[in-house]
Amino acid sequence: MDKEDENIKGLQGEQAYQAALDYLIHLTKFGINLGLDRIQALLQRVGNPEKALRVIHIGGTNGKGSTSIMVAKILEEAGFRVGLFTSPHLNDYRERMMINGEMIPKQELARLVDTLRPHLEHLIQDGVEHPTEFEVSTTLAFLYFAQQKVDFAVIEVGLGGAIDSTNVVQPLISVITNVGMDHMDLLGKTLEEIAAVKAGILKPNSAAITAAERPEALRVIRERAKALNIPLWVVGEKVCWNSHWSSELEQEFDLSGLHGNYPRIRLSLVGAHQIKNAATAVTVCEVLQSKYGIKIPREAIYEGLRKTRWPGRLEVLSLEPTVLIDGAHNVDGAHTLADALQLFKHKRLILCLGMLGDKEREKVAEILLPFADEVIITKPNSPRAGNWEYLGVLAAQKGLPVTTIESPTAAVVEGYQRLSSGDMLCVTGSLYMISEARMALMDIFGE
Repeated sequence: MDKEDENIKGLQGEQAYQAALDYLIHLTKFGINLGLDRIQALLQRVGNPEKALRVIHIGGTNGKGSTSIMVAKILEEAGFRVGLFTSPHLNDYRERMMINGEMIPKQELARLVDTLRPHLEHLIQDGVEHPTEFEVSTTLAFLYFAQQKVDFAVIEVGLGGAIDSTNVVQPLISVITNVGMDHMDLLGKTLEEIAAVKAGILKPNSAAITAAERPEALRVIRERAKALNIPLWVVGEKVCWNSHWSSELEQEFDLSGLHGNYPRIRLSLVGAHQIKNAATAVTVCEVLQSKYGIKIPREAIYEGLRKTRWPGRLEVLSLEPTVLIDGAHNVDGAHTLADALQLFKHKRLILCLGMLGDKEREKVAEILLPFADEVIITKPNSPRAGNWEYLGVLAAQKGLPVTTIESPTAAVVEGYQRLSSGDMLCVTGSLYMISEARMALMDIFGE
């Protein structure tokens, strides 16, 4: 038996938690394996906790995490007990499973892993393929939220939709924030194919909301909602907004919603895309009220959006000097970051970039490199990093000074040390890189 397979029973406190965490990390060896058979079998063994939850299920190429946390925060401000499941985490595995902004306690995660392990072993003995780490993580979240009797569970889709392990839920509302070109090796080569996969989270006897704009994707989502005979609200059609102002740290906008107007909403997330995500979150709350009779005071919407924080996503870590960190890991994310960079005044921009080899690196580079005065290329901590140094070749072809530093920690420290008065450091790319880089920067700032 491997060391990672040692039973954690009898261990106490931090030791038990670390053993549970080691066990979960060990499961990453099973990789990405889409499909619902394994998680359905596992959930059945533990009593189908997902059936006890009132779920808001949120998917999309980009913005699903931001929208999820906004919805959760608004509901929390309305007085509800809200479970939030997101992935991946930045610094602490427990960030994936939160109730009202608090991570699952270490001893609780250890207890749940210990509860789950015999069921996993029995599944294997019964000839079921071993569940992946994400399937186990999803099951842990459902168990935790059900046992804690949350009022709502806001569940972010992991990858795609139709055969993502979160798609075992029967939601009150399914949300598709947008549809872009990402994970084409798994989801499809066209927007229509990818949209069809994402629209797989729409279910009978529920409601659907989308903020997708591209006509090809929107047509697929509409057809899916019509086939299921469920209502679909499109953010940007019946829901619209007007931005008042944007700064490096916050922005303000007016929103015309489905059932009311919300003047002068203050949002503590930057970027025009976050206003759209906020409009989507408010639409979720309005549908909860109109379709399900759930009371959500207006002040909860204002306070929830004002208090929302989402680390690692257009996060300003410092203004003197300016340091921005963002997980722009695909083409749409790069466009969003490019728009946001124009909010910041700076003399020189040092771009620290690290991306996975299976992403559209050439397109991302084409979008972001024109903003840079010099570039530091680093390696995401992932087996999918591939030929990570290739980004440096692309930058050199643009005539930019390029430095290649394998360690994300060393790369961001070097970038920070090169800043002169009025300069800006932007750290972006894979979330696998962002996590390590962010911790290094937080150490610099003593936080």
